[in-house]
Amino acid sequence: MAATVEGAARPVLVPVGEERAVPAPGPTRVHRWHRLAAVVVPLALLGLWHLLTAVTGTFAPYQLPSPAAVWAAGTELAADGTLWTHVAISTQRVLLGFAVGAAAGLAVGALVGLSRWADTLLAGTVGALRAVPSLAWVPLLILWIGINEDSKVTLIAIGAFFPVYTTVASALRHVDPHLVEVGRAYGYRGVGLLARVQLPAVTPAVAAGLRLALAQSWLFLVAAELIASSMGLGFLLTDSQNNGRVDRILLAILALAVLGKATDGLLGVAERRLAKRW
Repeated sequence: MAATVEGAARPVLVPVGEERAVPAPGPTRVHRWHRLAAVVVPLALLGLWHLLTAVTGTFAPYQLPSPAAVWAAGTELAADGTLWTHVAISTQRVLLGFAVGAAAGLAVGALVGLSRWADTLLAGTVGALRAVPSLAWVPLLILWIGINEDSKVTLIAIGAFFPVYTTVASALRHVDPHLVEVGRAYGYRGVGLLARVQLPAVTPAVAAGLRLALAQSWLFLVAAELIASSMGLGFLLTDSQNNGRVDRILLAILALAVLGKATDGLLGVAERRLAKRW
């Protein structure tokens, strides 16, 4: 006797008593179209930009330079290494600030999410500080820390702190209590319970908070590089504005967009691997 296995392109006869794995379906045409559609909007915007500047002249070069002019500006800065120095310094600041702010947000968020006393004492104050704009911290950081690298990293860390804190605290408040009881039955307490049971249970929320924090870190970068910077993409923005180099302003904006998307993609890969592990 034989049985049929459904789900393939055509029925497959399998002898009764034997098991046969059904091959997993490969990438469908819909998935391929989705990947293709992801590049349609950027290419359409690039084409519209070229049309409005280099073809029709709707915008003057001092208002909106053409893509070719921005490319030329980037090539000029890349040739002498200036562009790569700006990119490297800004990326280093963002990653350092993100690491410090995310770690602090994870710690405080776990404390507030797990302790009612900590929630009562800290939640209102932290919520009020979250509403303070990034530029409002600049004068205080200059006064307290100075105009060195530490003040810039600290400002970025402040930006990264709040998204992680908010998502972790909120998620931990809603962990299934039965899951916590099972963890305690296995002997987990305190940090062990947090690391082995509660954090894995809220992995999607933590990952979302980290991605928001990384995006916030890039947003705070420009404000951080207003603190007496001589290098970095934020400095390139302000220096180009002072010199009337709109092509370099657009170059800096595009560089920030590409770097932000690239680092978010790397964090997304780490998120998927962590989800498989937990």
